[in-house]
Amino acid sequence: FQSYQKSSCSILNPSAIYANNEVSLEEVDIYGFDYDYTLALYSNNLDTMIYDTARDFLIEHFKYPEGIHKYDYVPNFAARGLHYDIQKGLLMKIDAFHYIEPGTVYRGLKPVPDEEVVGLYGGTHHVPLNQDSGFYGKGPKMKQFMDVFSLPEMTLLAVANDYFISNDIEYDPVHLYKDVSAIGMVHLKGFMYKWITQDLEKFILSGEPTRAVLQRLVSQGKKLFLITNSPFSFVDKGMVYMVGQNWREFFDAIIVQADKPHFFNDCFKPFRRLDSNGDLQWDKINSLEKGQIYKQGNLFEFLRLTGWRGSKVLYFGDHLYSDLADLMLRHGWRTGAIVPELIHETKVVNTKQYALGLTWLQALTGLLERMQIHRDPESQKVLQEWMKEREEAVTKNLFNPQFGSIFRTSHNPTYFSRRLCRFSDVYMASISCLLNYDLSYTFYPRRTPLQHEAPLWMDQLCTGCMKTPFLEEMALIR
Repeated sequence: FQSYQKSSCSILNPSAIYANNEVSLEEVDIYGFDYDYTLALYSNNLDTMIYDTARDFLIEHFKYPEGIHKYDYVPNFAARGLHYDIQKGLLMKIDAFHYIEPGTVYRGLKPVPDEEVVGLYGGTHHVPLNQDSGFYGKGPKMKQFMDVFSLPEMTLLAVANDYFISNDIEYDPVHLYKDVSAIGMVHLKGFMYKWITQDLEKFILSGEPTRAVLQRLVSQGKKLFLITNSPFSFVDKGMVYMVGQNWREFFDAIIVQADKPHFFNDCFKPFRRLDSNGDLQWDKINSLEKGQIYKQGNLFEFLRLTGWRGSKVLYFGDHLYSDLADLMLRHGWRTGAIVPELIHETKVVNTKQYALGLTWLQALTGLLERMQIHRDPESQKVLQEWMKEREEAVTKNLFNPQFGSIFRTSHNPTYFSRRLCRFSDVYMASISCLLNYDLSYTFYPRRTPLQHEAPLWMDQLCTGCMKTPFLEEMALIR
């Protein structure tokens, strides 16, 4: 077991690229990128600025109580991929099968007891997301927060709910959600662009890896393009800071203010060219020229003008819905998800405590499956003890004390993890991970056994777990 632990941990590192689907880089000729949290990674200072500004805006312009000022930003409160029940004002973590994970439902800043959650959802932990949430994670009753920028928004929602509840003030959770969402959508983007461009060194993490990736791809004959929702002036200043004045020479096509995900699924907005000052030109676009800047447009016109189609294209973005879903499902592009949380998650997974805990959890599951056929009182007593231990053998606190890992619940993948597997061929912490692989490298997914194949695997695992060294090691940490 110890040799297995060392070998497994050695491949889990923040610089690795992980595959959901088999991808050969040798077959990829065109590389596309989003900008925010893909080419440009931002420091945690930005989350605090977004939260503080949104909180103050809620008070000063929407006339919310001054008492909300006392709540400072809590960096580790929320996690990406959570769902928010708009009508009930509840933040929660849901697994791949639409079940709420026990112990991860929060009203304001306080957890809601599991018994109360069951009562709120009709006697079950199940949430029918196909009724409540649309394809892009937005619905009349439920919203999934998939954007890295959404961490401050979730925290502000929790803070405002907490204030009203703590002070016994009646309020409408739906109106609160709409007010906070309006601040984020209408006002904060402009502030964010201003903050970052005024202090690039404070907010943008090192740009050297970004330049290195672009140089390497171009030097090996790859074509590059950029499709971002951000405006040209903002992108230009960031790219000059990270890559240099000649950054546009790396790209065969540059699209700004693309209005994703609509860019990928409608065919109405035409492309418009911007001059070197960023001013809009009205000439008809018959081709996308290298180094030129284009605004809006749509993917159907993009495909017609470039001829870039299918698995020869690999596009990277951080938002599974806005950046990747349509490209994967409708257009057959290869997709790469940027998941900055992998840096922290892999550090936890690499710890001895996590490796032992997860292996023991899997062993307990196999033992329970085998033991349940024995109906005598002694066997049933052991079974009940093991069931209790399995429920307590959670790893949540190692990741985020409130919501745990963004990838797994106690026993299942999360809803976020399910979408990640569905919409991305590969995923990684940053595009700099590409520097660790030759451009002829093939990524192979590590498949676990199918359920009808699992008994053979579980028998071997359980047999191995009964060996004395393993039991002695588990006794030390339990």
